[in-house]
Amino acid sequence: MKGFNGLIKAYQFVHMLESYYHQRKAWKDAKEARIARQRAEQLAAQQVAAMLSANPSGQLGTAQLNDEDALRHGGLL
Repeated sequence: MKGFNGLIKAYQFVHMLESYYHQRKAWKDAKEARIARQRAEQLAAQQVAAMLSANPSGQLGTAQLNDEDALRHGGLL
């Protein structure tokens, strides 16, 4: 019976170490997720600022890519 109790205690100890490992891994993943979210929010803010500076009215209207009339009017053709 004494050997069996020792085996149970050893199993509990290993299980405790494994639990601590998984907890530390979860904390690290959460930290990385917070950093990624902050970066994404900063990038989104930069994109909004760039869009507003490119078109301050906030309306895109009927703009088209490679519009020959607009390119001629702008002196690019």
